[in-house]
Amino acid sequence: MQIAKNSVVTFHYTLSNVGGEELESSDQNQPALYLHGHNNIMPALESALEGKQAGDELSVTLEAKDAYGERRPDSIQRVPIKHLVNAPKRIRPGMAVQVNTQSGPQAATVIKVGKFNVDVDSNHPLAGMSLSFALQVVDVREATDDEIAHGHAHGPGGHHH
Repeated sequence: MQIAKNSVVTFHYTLSNVGGEELESSDQNQPALYLHGHNNIMPALESALEGKQAGDELSVTLEAKDAYGERRPDSIQRVPIKHLVNAPKRIRPGMAVQVNTQSGPQAATVIKVGKFNVDVDSNHPLAGMSLSFALQVVDVREATDDEIAHGHAHGPGGHHH
């Protein structure tokens, strides 16, 4: 079966920066899966996988704008420590935190720590980077009616939310 809208795709991936440094891989874990045509993965990756089938392997390099986007300078902000969700007692630069916002919790990385405030960066950690994906399609199947209605694939054992 070829990958098309409303198919569930199971795949292994290795994510690297354009210098070849491996950043993440599914090889030692369960393969990833997604519902094709429902914006569950990066649109450029979804386009590259269109029409492929189980056993196919491909490499895709995405510019930053097609991956996690360009870095946005306005995503660096100073916030009161009291606005961090479950703030640890000792906050350090480089830590991943959640910031309470009007839209709900938002992931951020601590840049600088002050007595009452922290400077945080809410850009995705891979924003601004061109990335290379090595993909191996493991399986392609038709989505169930539930998966289509929910807009995402359900893993082994079915629905978990």
